[in-house]
Amino acid sequence: MSRFLSRVVLPIAMVLLAALPPPPVSDPGLSAKDTEQVQKVIVAQIEALAEDDAERIFETTTPEVRAAIGSSGRFLAMMRGAYPMVYQPSSVTFHKPAAGQDGAWQLVEITDREDQSWLALFALERQPDKTWRISGCLVAPNPWLAT
Repeated sequence: MSRFLSRVVLPIAMVLLAALPPPPVSDPGLSAKDTEQVQKVIVAQIEALAEDDAERIFETTTPEVRAAIGSSGRFLAMMRGAYPMVYQPSSVTFHKPAAGQDGAWQLVEITDREDQSWLALFALERQPDKTWRISGCLVAPNPWLAT
């Protein structure tokens, strides 16, 4: 991991992660169908990253993300640079997603090609057509490793 990532990006990501509102305690969670769709869009993004398919990666994001980034090529470059652990991981493990007020949170454990463990928290929003799209992702080293 680069020095910039470990000293600047990861601490900022941890602060942002801590600032995210927790899902409501009484939340019954997502339906089985929504859980499947949420996880499917994340898998689609990871698979598209592994294939360097910028258009497919871009399609997994919300219209707001696409407008902010501007182009699929720019998004692919950002993902490769800022999220190398998500780019061609050796394993991905999903936890139970949580429903938020306007979307869902999905925690994913990722093991990269160097056998380092990461936690990725994906924020997703349901679109007017009822599909799910990724609106953001925070990644941090996984401090809860088995000993």
